[in-house]
Amino acid sequence: MTARKSCLGRIVGLLGLAFLGSTVCGQSPAPAAVKPAATVNGEPIALADLDRVVEMIVKEKFKMQPPTDVQRRQVRLEMLTLLINDLLMKQFLRKHATPADPVEVDKQFAEFVAGLKDQKPPRTLPEFTQETGQGEVQIKGNIAATLQWIGYVKGTVKDADIQRYYEESKDFFDQVAVRASHIVIRLTPETSDGERLQAKNKLTALKTELAGGKLEFAEAAKQHSQCPSGPTGGDIGYFSRKGMLDESFARVAYALKVGEVSDIVETEFGYHLIKVTDRKAGQPSDFQKIKDEVRDFYVEELRQKLLMQQHKASKIDILVP
Repeated sequence: MTARKSCLGRIVGLLGLAFLGSTVCGQSPAPAAVKPAATVNGEPIALADLDRVVEMIVKEKFKMQPPTDVQRRQVRLEMLTLLINDLLMKQFLRKHATPADPVEVDKQFAEFVAGLKDQKPPRTLPEFTQETGQGEVQIKGNIAATLQWIGYVKGTVKDADIQRYYEESKDFFDQVAVRASHIVIRLTPETSDGERLQAKNKLTALKTELAGGKLEFAEAAKQHSQCPSGPTGGDIGYFSRKGMLDESFARVAYALKVGEVSDIVETEFGYHLIKVTDRKAGQPSDFQKIKDEVRDFYVEELRQKLLMQQHKASKIDILVP
């Protein structure tokens, strides 16, 4: 995001897991000192840190009654994923970003401590560290990583990038909404090449029937779609251009005219045929008035792309059930 936000806000927005991770940017814990829950490129995530974060979330999320075993496992999985993502980004910044200025880190830390007093209810630094199980070194490490990210963005993202992104995403910023239905055949990492080919052939045959008027899309979805929306004819309702559905799906849907059916679209969930059933025009936006907002969206998408690349290029070992 941008420098106009508070230090804490930037950390939450940019690193996604502010003050939860244990690794200080540019400094790895000694492997012998921790029992790892996972390793990321050989760098451990302490099991104690995972347990601490899980307890924080459980305490906040399940105030009325204790979580079931299934719910606790889900929280544990989600928190481990966030810790892995946090460490991946810090590793990326170590390699590709200029180290943060210690003077600026201290300044932002002081602002963070002062900001705790403005929270409701107000908190002191000892209260915060007691609640989160972290000390000053860890907090400053996250601040340093945030400042590194801000510096990386400043040196990488140009005004021309923001302008181009706005033009490519104008449907989103104009708040255009599309309604669509789909037919999906699910895929998993274990799906064989032969099964993938069968799925494609099935959807190709269905599209031929749809184009020839031999079959209605809603009926085809009821019969063949492997999605909870199948019984309702594949209708998934209205969605915006970004942030709600898989990018590959949304990009194709927004390129279709009302009534058109797409070619086969692949997402992480499977192969789809998409039919757009309605389109709401929204309101024209003014780039100059929303430039900062456009930049924030661009920077967040950049972060997500980098994180995806890091996942693909990294060796991640999960060491807990």
